[in-house]
Amino acid sequence: MSTVASLVVGADGATTLGGISRGVSSLVDRAVFIERRKTFDAIIIGGNTARIEPYSSTPVPLVILSRSSVNPVPENPSAHVWNLEPSQAIKRADLEFGGNILIEAGANLISKMLSENLIEEFYLTITPVLGGENIVNWHKILDHFEFVKQSELEETVFYHATR
Repeated sequence: MSTVASLVVGADGATTLGGISRGVSSLVDRAVFIERRKTFDAIIIGGNTARIEPYSSTPVPLVILSRSSVNPVPENPSAHVWNLEPSQAIKRADLEFGGNILIEAGANLISKMLSENLIEEFYLTITPVLGGENIVNWHKILDHFEFVKQSELEETVFYHATR
């Protein structure tokens, strides 16, 4: 089983611009993101992410962690709403869909999962966008990992961190 998280931030650490992560994304980030997510067995997100971001279609099953039983993306036939703790959801996703799991949640849920040692790999993208909201200290997130590779393409910096 492998649990991998992905997060995009602007140059100032903002995780959203105009209330959505796409606001801090770049064209090259979107292209890499779309290709990467096809390689996983399932995607896990939080309820807030599901209500804010466009998840009407995903290439693999989508698990939404929420206390509500209402599916915020009913148009996505691959969406499942689970009222579980992250560790329980990862185990269940592994059993139902396969062990290669991508976490596309917001910084709060990713931080919680990191503190519980639930994430083995982390993809961080930093774009040149400034002036967004929900600032995170991405250096602190990378501190959870031993090995960090960095590359850059079209003014977008990509980090791949592993334990």
